[in-house]
Amino acid sequence: MSAGQVEETGGRRRRRTPEVAEAEIVAAAEALLRERSFRELTVDEVMRRTDLSRPSFYVYFRDRHHLMLRVVEHVGAELRTMSQRWYAGSGDGPAQAREAMEGFVEVYAQHGAVLRALADAATDDREVERVYTGLVHEFVDVTARHIEKEIEAGRVLPLDPKETARALVWMMERYLNRSMGHEPRTHRETVADTLTTIWTRVLYGAS
Repeated sequence: MSAGQVEETGGRRRRRTPEVAEAEIVAAAEALLRERSFRELTVDEVMRRTDLSRPSFYVYFRDRHHLMLRVVEHVGAELRTMSQRWYAGSGDGPAQAREAMEGFVEVYAQHGAVLRALADAATDDREVERVYTGLVHEFVDVTARHIEKEIEAGRVLPLDPKETARALVWMMERYLNRSMGHEPRTHRETVADTLTTIWTRVLYGAS
């Protein structure tokens, strides 16, 4: 099938755009990753969570790894939006960092189980590792550039921007996965407070 795909649903023919069909498959994969590991994820089970036929999967995705790329892109887009609260802002660094941390916690509160499943899969699946670590490294890079600007503006004392960014971002990734991706979850406000304290004390010396 191609654009304007038609599917049989309850005896009636339902037409959907390629964008809608792809989004439906991605949503089904995210739902399954909240319940099981990536290793247990199959194309059959994903497609059973949709109104699409199994062959439709291969219209939009090459394989499960290609699907995971789309899942990471979907969640990563939300994380990027939240990060803009700090990286694209100006003025009071600690206050903007607090807003950004609250945004990250909000995304993990919604997608924590999915991100945990992806992080777990990255430990023994090279393709998932490439996609997942690529997302984390993207945040390392933008954090390093932001720290450089803050140093130039005199708001942060001189330090190694790249290594500091790498330590902070990977620490945050592990902490969010453990606190928001597993049950029982840590309270959102506690997680946001903890991350804000660490980031602002390292960068701004703020109490």
